[in-house]
Amino acid sequence: MGETRKPIPTLVKDQGLVRLRRGQIIRAAVDLFVEKGFHKTTTREIARATGIGIGTLYEYIQSKEDVLYLVCDFIHTDVEEKLTALLAEQRTGRDTLVHAIRSFFKIMDEMQDYVLLIYQESKSLPDEMLHYVLAKEEVIMRHFEKILERGAKDGSLNIEDGSRKLMAHNITVLGQMWAFRRWFLRRYYTLEQYTERQVSLLLKEMS
Repeated sequence: MGETRKPIPTLVKDQGLVRLRRGQIIRAAVDLFVEKGFHKTTTREIARATGIGIGTLYEYIQSKEDVLYLVCDFIHTDVEEKLTALLAEQRTGRDTLVHAIRSFFKIMDEMQDYVLLIYQESKSLPDEMLHYVLAKEEVIMRHFEKILERGAKDGSLNIEDGSRKLMAHNITVLGQMWAFRRWFLRRYYTLEQYTERQVSLLLKEMS
């Protein structure tokens, strides 16, 4: 599955301004999507919440689906950059995994509305965009696979080759679960408690 697609067209040449405006659009849109739902939110409402005219909005995006795609791309890119940085550090696989899980869970907490939105509404994306978003999800899991592979090679983690992909998937879902089952989990755990419990359980499985 490919991981690249053509960027969303814009009439604005200043890429710094594009990033700034799209960031503002994303934040305003997420609040509206969470409150009203993706399908009931109009682009005019997004423009009003962003504080720009509808004509100006269309200089940065072409549709509501573009906004949803940008939300998905924003969160996946942020996670990928942080995991890539962790992989570059000279730690054992076990230590890298612990740091990666803590970082990933923290991002899921900070962007919980974004994460929830992705799971509720990504089906509304056109096929090309949806395939890209799913491919980015696989990239995140492959980063965790690489960490697990490092741990297996240096002996700090005991995990068979055939189990790494499943374990990487499990870790990804456990982080996302903090967002989409928050209504239940937060009755019993803080983020720190949840994270350390999950780290302990995962490491026990690989000891």
